[in-house]
Amino acid sequence: MPHFLPKFALAAVLVLAGSVCTRGQEWPRFRGPNGSGVSQATTIPVQWTSADYRWRVSLPGVGYSSPVVAGNRIFVSSALEEDGTQIISCLSTSGGSLLWKRTFPGKTYPKHPFNLYASSTPALDEQNVYMTWATPERYTLVALDQSTGRLQWQRDLGPFVSQHGFGASPIVFDQLVIVPNEQDGPSSVIAVERRTGQTRWIAPRRTEKAAFSTPCIYRPKVGRPQLILTSWAHGISSLDPATGHVNWELPIFRYRVVGSPALVGHLLVASCGSGGAGKQTVVVRPGNPADGTQPEVAYEVKGSLPYVPTPIAHGAVLFLWYDGGVVTCLDGPTGRIFWRRRIGGDYFGSPVRVRDRLYCISREGEMVVLAASRTFDLLARIDLEERSHSTPAVAGGVMYLRTESHLMAIGGSDPSGSADRREDDRRADRATAR
Repeated sequence: MPHFLPKFALAAVLVLAGSVCTRGQEWPRFRGPNGSGVSQATTIPVQWTSADYRWRVSLPGVGYSSPVVAGNRIFVSSALEEDGTQIISCLSTSGGSLLWKRTFPGKTYPKHPFNLYASSTPALDEQNVYMTWATPERYTLVALDQSTGRLQWQRDLGPFVSQHGFGASPIVFDQLVIVPNEQDGPSSVIAVERRTGQTRWIAPRRTEKAAFSTPCIYRPKVGRPQLILTSWAHGISSLDPATGHVNWELPIFRYRVVGSPALVGHLLVASCGSGGAGKQTVVVRPGNPADGTQPEVAYEVKGSLPYVPTPIAHGAVLFLWYDGGVVTCLDGPTGRIFWRRRIGGDYFGSPVRVRDRLYCISREGEMVVLAASRTFDLLARIDLEERSHSTPAVAGGVMYLRTESHLMAIGGSDPSGSADRREDDRRADRATAR
């Protein structure tokens, strides 16, 4: 949330292995490969000022979605609040120049005051960018060619009814685009063919308030991959991503789900909540049809729980970033708390980990940097100069930061640009001339 309650676009589970992540494609979905939120980049600074950005550009409209990156292209969605027009922009990673832009008609509708009309993060494979948005009348999924923005196909997935608007993000698994559709009306999970947009399977779901989490893929040591979803109605559940068949579920949640599920080793972490605060955070041992293992709750965390931000791990150490500005560090396998500290601010964006550091943006637009360690260490606070509900992307040694109406790049080994940057700028100039 992705994104709402701005991630109501965003989501909260941290998964370690990616489902589609090809050469040159380093951040292909909400929170990167398989939603893990992890990068091993060595060129991201701890502290910076506005003078240190490689580039900073204005975006058309506003949004809370997060950027995604494939090779030398970065994709970001936005929308016009006055009429709901949907926009996706493709920019050069090296210079921030616009390579192409597509717009789609939209409409306004009632939503939570903390949400915007662009809260869902796009997803990538090696050829296309997949984008979703929704109104009460229509849930739209489109596939666009990454290099040109040409529409490959478009699907109307039916109405989307929600008290607070839209926010969950699609993912790519093998030859499928998988779209969560947990809403206040008839709910489901839908998988379509990447190349054609034709439906492969639909898994009906029970309805108990819209969910805004983005799924991830769990790969057990034995047996088939599992699609992990979270919602109030189903709690934590597993489907076969190839067929939509239900593997198992633990219907343990008593509140709305906004954040996404995450992985710490072979454990699943997920939260639910209400009123801007997490009410339940559980760590679960997943079931496995291959060996007859049943899912079970390993333990439940108490106090200062995340509602919107997705958890993140460093090895067996788990970090929970509470919306109200408290961070908890605990041992993933046992739940033993190493530290819990108040850092201040309010958060709808999720943390990412770059090697041994955590980066998370507050709603007010302050980047907070912590050591990803069993010992608490506040490393930096950086003013991004505009509000943000988004989650950073890290690719090619560069971090991309999205505020409501701007996108900026920090880090990397060559801030001044290169021949690659000049070529991207020449292509943008030629596209503009045409």
